Amino acid sequence: MGAEAEVMVPVQVQQTIAVLDVPCSSDVVSNSPATTILQFVPSIRSGSFADIGPRRFMEDEHIRIDDLSTHLGSFVRFPKPCAFYGVFDGHGGPEAAAYVRKHALRFLFEDTNFPQTSEVDDTFLKEVENCLREGFLLADLALADECSVSSSSGTTALTALILGRLLMVANAGDCRAVLCRKGEAVNMSQDHRPNYASERRRVEELGGFIDDGYLNGVLSVTRALGDWDLKKLPRGSASPLIAEPEFRQIILSEDDEFLIIGCDGIWDVMSSQQAVNLVRRGLRRHDDPEQCAKDLVMEALRLNTFDNLTVIIVCFSSLDHPEPSQSRQRRLRCCSFSAEALCSLQSWLDNSGRRRV
Repeated sequence: MGAEAEVMVPVQVQQTIAVLDVPCSSDVVSNSPATTILQFVPSIRSGSFADIGPRRFMEDEHIRIDDLSTHLGSFVRFPKPCAFYGVFDGHGGPEAAAYVRKHALRFLFEDTNFPQTSEVDDTFLKEVENCLREGFLLADLALADECSVSSSSGTTALTALILGRLLMVANAGDCRAVLCRKGEAVNMSQDHRPNYASERRRVEELGGFIDDGYLNGVLSVTRALGDWDLKKLPRGSASPLIAEPEFRQIILSEDDEFLIIGCDGIWDVMSSQQAVNLVRRGLRRHDDPEQCAKDLVMEALRLNTFDNLTVIIVCFSSLDHPEPSQSRQRRLRCCSFSAEALCSLQSWLDNSGRRRV
């Protein structure tokens, strides 16, 4: 199965912007000085690829939008560039993941009254985080009321939002976002699995239990949207299985090369650094994120993953000097000849072309 068709508008922004590097209540990953104006502005382009893998049914969904402002309409005012990506790994059937993917932009950017501004400051960051959290919870509640979605169907959700130089990742489940910074893998999300110590503690404090690595002996993740047969009623009461996302954010710099977003079918068979190494080699050869996404999926299949596979690669700049392919490594030497030498060469060519008996 090839990459899903989406509205793609490459973003080329030349102007500089001011970005405040300020912490919010979520985890912050940053190496930039506070309140600074830098020349670097991401130049966003992306590629994606999805495959059913060894499963009988495809339950993954994804969203890839390189220019969110254009996608939402001209009335929207966001810092530039502005991009949005999401992966949704369904379980118990494809209905929940398909529903969330279809309505994600409405839940996250319309129903939450998403803030609009051309500048990024601490107040804006807090409002963005609150809106994304509210959007995840709205989607979760909508799944409870949607008659076309089974109560046993659910989905993990990971979204990545780029606003200017800000990258904010929201995650509920075991999809993963990995940033490549000068060749090093930087995890931008934490897998919400029962063996994650803080998640296990939270589950047990809310009356849940972990049995052989499964939440309440049933589910392999501790955060997901949907799965209302596992969530306590009435809605709103405390449940060991929650839809609230965790956040991590970073101020992008020249050192940040690309972001990998993938469902757990990738991470079940390779580490974050292994994935970064593979993608980085590919980009240096051909600078094509779409091909890199496909190569990553093919490598996971070679390593005998047992799940559906979905990958998005988001590049923040183009390589100035991609490595030449083998066919281009040979270079022709330029030589100069005198007029006499050229005449001699022509005479030799004429004679060599005659038949000999």
